[in-house]
Amino acid sequence: MDTILSLLEASKQYGSISKAAIAWQAKEAQTTEAAVRQTMRDRLAVMKESLQAGLSPSLRSMSGMVGGEASKLFACANTGLYGLNAKAVPYALAIAENNACMGKIVASPTAGSCGILPGVLIAAQEQCDLSDESIIDAMFTAAAIGRVIALQATVSGAEGGCQAECGTAAAMAAAAYVGLMKGSDEQAISACGFVIMNMMGLVCDPVNGLVEIPCVYRNAAGAAQALCAAQMALAGLVCPLACDDLIGAMRDVGNAMPASLRETGEGGCAACKCRIPKL
Repeated sequence: MDTILSLLEASKQYGSISKAAIAWQAKEAQTTEAAVRQTMRDRLAVMKESLQAGLSPSLRSMSGMVGGEASKLFACANTGLYGLNAKAVPYALAIAENNACMGKIVASPTAGSCGILPGVLIAAQEQCDLSDESIIDAMFTAAAIGRVIALQATVSGAEGGCQAECGTAAAMAAAAYVGLMKGSDEQAISACGFVIMNMMGLVCDPVNGLVEIPCVYRNAAGAAQALCAAQMALAGLVCPLACDDLIGAMRDVGNAMPASLRETGEGGCAACKCRIPKL
């Protein structure tokens, strides 16, 4: 299952992308499917703990540049005006802030993009009253997508820009959410493609060399991108470009980025003056 096409073929054999991913992981680890599900269950528990820690209004990173913003955003979400997006966005931000403040997170697929997948899935679980087991299934769908992107391109910001980190995380979350909403595997792949297409070219440009600004805010935006892509796919829109081709294009764009836009702290946002003083 090294390409999206082969992933879809495996999903037909096993019944879904999630089931194919579980079977592959059990075989790869030489263990049972129950054991790999338990591992994912443990990771979901860490994600939920990270979310609660990240929503603390007193949270601050060592630099003082981030922390406490997610709690403000979540307070706004509680006005009930915005729907699922209102939870997913602050949740993603909260987990990313917790990472910046040295809290425990699940890299999904990286630490810098750790808020997007759990932000979307935990918000969906609460909004739709879904079981942990359904979220675990969705996490395996996301893992399968992330593995293909890692193999065919990269998930490293230093290598491929933030399109490779937050872009991949949002693509994983979009596909996972489609699965949660009982969309088809083809729709999940379309959602993945929409995200990659829409986030193509996003650079990696951390301010002051820290994975804080703009990184944590891109987690919030990535959650919104994921839900937007999932909405299009679930409505029947088909991504006009093949997902494997888009992953290859993302790789090529990352390779073409100058070094100043790949986590060196020299270009993009990193070249801007930060209005929040370092401690």
